[in-house]
Amino acid sequence: MRITGSAKGRFQIDWLISNLRWLLLVSVALVSLVGALLHSGELPDFRSTLPHILILIIAALYNLFVMLWLLYGTPRPVLPVLTLVIDTALSIGFVLTSGGTSSPLLFFALFPVLTAALRFKWAISVLAAGLVVFGTGGIDCLLHADMPILPRLLTFSAPALVLLLAALVSGQVAHRIKRALLQQSKIEEEEELGILRAAHQRARLVFSLASTLSATLNYRKVLEATIEVAEAGLNELGQPGMAHLSMVLLIEGEHLQIVASRHLSQHDQKVEFRGLKGALGETLSTAEPVILHQPSSDPELGQVIGMHSCRQAVVVPLRAGFENYGAVVLGSTHLDPYTEDHVDLLVAICNQAILALQNALLYQSLTEEKERIVAVEEDARRKLSRDLHDGPTQSIAAIAMRLNYTRVLLDRAPAQVGEELVQIEELARQTTKDIRHMLFTLRPLILETQGLSAALEQYVSKLEETERRVRVHLDTPPDLDHQVDRNIQGVTFYIIDEAIGNARKHAQANNIWVKIALQNNNLHVEVIDDGRGFDVESVQLRYDERGSLGLLNMRERAELINGRLSIASALGSGTRIRLVAPTQGKR
Repeated sequence: MRITGSAKGRFQIDWLISNLRWLLLVSVALVSLVGALLHSGELPDFRSTLPHILILIIAALYNLFVMLWLLYGTPRPVLPVLTLVIDTALSIGFVLTSGGTSSPLLFFALFPVLTAALRFKWAISVLAAGLVVFGTGGIDCLLHADMPILPRLLTFSAPALVLLLAALVSGQVAHRIKRALLQQSKIEEEEELGILRAAHQRARLVFSLASTLSATLNYRKVLEATIEVAEAGLNELGQPGMAHLSMVLLIEGEHLQIVASRHLSQHDQKVEFRGLKGALGETLSTAEPVILHQPSSDPELGQVIGMHSCRQAVVVPLRAGFENYGAVVLGSTHLDPYTEDHVDLLVAICNQAILALQNALLYQSLTEEKERIVAVEEDARRKLSRDLHDGPTQSIAAIAMRLNYTRVLLDRAPAQVGEELVQIEELARQTTKDIRHMLFTLRPLILETQGLSAALEQYVSKLEETERRVRVHLDTPPDLDHQVDRNIQGVTFYIIDEAIGNARKHAQANNIWVKIALQNNNLHVEVIDDGRGFDVESVQLRYDERGSLGLLNMRERAELINGRLSIASALGSGTRIRLVAPTQGKR
């Protein structure tokens, strides 16, 4: 159960009184025992002290009940009144059972007076003192009625004056104690309210960041929004208007680069970091935020000129799981501006930002992949269109012209019609072979059913039927299809087809060698021709001016299977294309 404010102050007072009651009960027992020993030199008779013992047991059980009620029960306004009445009754009982107004336990009568002063106004403590005085003194006077009235009054007035004076003094003391307790409770309540306000501000800022980030899938906008929300949050939790030098560092290759910043010069924005030393190295290795004093002396952040004017900086990691993405760095010219609340806020903002950053990077990757697929498909369409235009379309046009010529021969030279029809038939057969070869290269079903070796053998066979000028020499290992993943076989086939097509159409090669080998769980493929060769660097530099993207497509297909493609060529020296890829893809 959580108790705050004035209720917490009352609980503290009630708990203090309960513990004080235990102390007094133990004191009563000890005083009674010691008094009896001093008076008679031996332990008191049990029968003579039975009322006193019963009252002591009742008081102990009663105090235990009160403490359990305070710990586990619901606080009630009636509890202070009830305990005051019982404490007053117990005080009267202790005094009467131990000798009346001359009892050594008369000090216990001060307890209800003090508790009344702590809980209520001073008038109530005076009333409690009067009840104890008249309760003990009145009964004591009745019990000693045989005494003269003057001695009885003197005996009665002495403790009465002491108790009444104690009530007045304790009222003033209790007033001060209550005021101190209430003031302390107020301070604690304000601290708790401050903590709640800070938590509310952090939650609101993180929610604001989440709303902002959910509206964009541009990772640069994500980083800009991260800086803006971080600065706004620090200003709300700290000194309004405080300027922060801010920058977001992302890992690119072996360096950390500034991809978003505030209050940095053009020169500082070009600084790169290794992330191996100082605060950056500690943050990236431990994945914990670091508060840095005198950032100008940091071995890496000290490269930023803007950091030389900062008196403190905080570095927060951008990390998801075991993967580091970078860090967020903020610096301030003020002394010790970053508290634990600031660091917690920055950690929450960075955790939210890294999720949005992952989504943005994934979306960007998917967008680039989509554009790449569209470009590949468009290039494939252009290639198919060009092949159809240069091959079957021209052949069919030639057939149409020869048929028209044959029709003319029927009227003018019938004897030549048979020879012309033979040539037309041969041209039609060659055109059919060309179309079948094109369909085979578009989707070789044998590749899916029998594997790469059979597909390449059939490919070479069909190529020899359609392209008699070029000879293709194929060398494949016997166990190729069983050791290489089918997806990798498919990509390898298309790379070989693209390489052979380039050698046939552009290199004017007479011989093409296709060599495949398996070494150390890697697939090694070489396509070599004896054509005229080309300048690899100049061709790659001018790719944006070319209509065909054959070499680029080969590289991208190799990357799909985690392979490496290299091209070596020179004018007049032929071309060698080499592919190295794992035999098994990712599971």
